[in-house]
Amino acid sequence: MLADQNAACCYHQRLFSSLAAIVIFSLLVGVSGLATSLITLLMVRGLMGFADGAYTPPSIVATLEASKPTRHGLNLGIEQMVLPLFGLALAPLIVTQLLQDVSWRWIFVMVTPFGLLLAALMFFILRAPSEIAAVDTVVHDTSAHKWTDLFQYRNIIHNMIGMLCWLTCLIVTSAMLPSYLIDYLHLSLPQMGFVLSAIGFGGSAGCVIMPMISDRIGRKPMMLISTAGAALSLLAFMKVGPSPVILFSLLLLTHFFNFPLITLTVGPLSAESVPTKLMASASGLVVCTGELFGGGVAPIIAGFVAENFGIQYILYLAVAGLCVGFVNCCFLRETAPRRLRDAVISPATRDLATGT
Repeated sequence: MLADQNAACCYHQRLFSSLAAIVIFSLLVGVSGLATSLITLLMVRGLMGFADGAYTPPSIVATLEASKPTRHGLNLGIEQMVLPLFGLALAPLIVTQLLQDVSWRWIFVMVTPFGLLLAALMFFILRAPSEIAAVDTVVHDTSAHKWTDLFQYRNIIHNMIGMLCWLTCLIVTSAMLPSYLIDYLHLSLPQMGFVLSAIGFGGSAGCVIMPMISDRIGRKPMMLISTAGAALSLLAFMKVGPSPVILFSLLLLTHFFNFPLITLTVGPLSAESVPTKLMASASGLVVCTGELFGGGVAPIIAGFVAENFGIQYILYLAVAGLCVGFVNCCFLRETAPRRLRDAVISPATRDLATGT
């Protein structure tokens, strides 16, 4: 009874954290459109980052709690695919059309009601189950832990390194690629926009398909396959001239493989590797590391490379990150519940079949 009460209490704490983060983030989006100075805009955007970071870890744990162990990858992929689909694929198309008739400031304000509506739907629809089952993890430990205990688990260290690699690829191929396409390949603005939309469409498809397959073949094999696929696709992209269709296809493939790396790293590979009570902290630590260093240091290095060696060399930074990530993945410990279950059942089945 006490365990159920504690589980329900944790559920309500995560729900409150997620709702508060969505409400604050939505309001700040609208405020950013009304900012009258650069300093104010930077302050608001910084606060938005805090709210965004407060939502991701609880939402990952909530998704795992609501999922069968054999669907962890698929369900987290469905949740995570919304970002590339709406944020990187559909939003640019919608916003560019709205800008013809609406000021960019009011476009930010228009986003706020949708966020508040989402928070209201979560409040009225989501509910705590009467009995919350523990999520399958590699570590079967229900005792109390400090967040610093996370550093005792090998996968968490490797996931922190991996996030630096995956976000380096994402940042370079999103923030720096417009200059590469226009200044180096001399594409037109519409052509550049068409090519960049591949990031969102490829990422959203990959976020669902690859984690779903990882539920069956395992997290580690899928990480290695995805890293190799992203690196090879990006290398091919670098060899293509000003051909928008081919560039679009190869960039789509790059992020079809790269986004699942992010999804699996912050989701199953982190949450399944630690005790249940540390799952949200594990995801949060990995996300924080990636955002601070992968999202902060990578653009600085890419800018230095572009300024001193040429914009065409920035993609080598992304490829280097993926290569480091591939080696890092070799040291991961498998966490997929189905693979772990099969590893335990197989010897017993084999002994039964041989009569030993």
